[in-house]
Amino acid sequence: MYWDPLPEALEQIAVRRHLAGHFRGTWERRNPLNVPGPFYGADTDTCGAGPIVAPRHVLCDAEGQEFVYRQARDRDGLGEILDAIEEEPFGDYARDGDDRWTPESVREWWARRGQVRAFAESLAAEYATSDRDWDRDRVPALRDFAASIDNGELEEYLRNYLFWLTERRSPRDGEPLPDLGHL
Repeated sequence: MYWDPLPEALEQIAVRRHLAGHFRGTWERRNPLNVPGPFYGADTDTCGAGPIVAPRHVLCDAEGQEFVYRQARDRDGLGEILDAIEEEPFGDYARDGDDRWTPESVREWWARRGQVRAFAESLAAEYATSDRDWDRDRVPALRDFAASIDNGELEEYLRNYLFWLTERRSPRDGEPLPDLGHL
């Protein structure tokens, strides 16, 4: 099933009014590691606060730019992502991914999953031997990202997201999900 986080996000943004100005990221500057979905990091700061407050959803690339590696699938996950957005001083996250991703671009992202997985594993290996606690603390999330590709979790999410993109609803029991392998 696909859970659409945007209605709840809009409610949360209304309560946390200061968040409204934190969505200045642009699609053209988004980090290519962002997993397809409504939220994405663009040209974020390099302070790395996002992974601290949202370790199950946000990571930094090798240059310190934040990206969403797991989209919100429930209210708790949404809360983490909103916390990461709140901590980002430049406001370079966005929530218009549903208007930007297409079935073709989701499939293109999935076709590059080997590169994405290799990035996560390589950075995890580098950070595991680092002298800095800051780096070592990121290793579990990087390995979690790679594991989500290996264990089918990300594939299942993306197939449900593809269905949602085309139908704007979750699939009913027994409805076939779109294939990720063909453009």
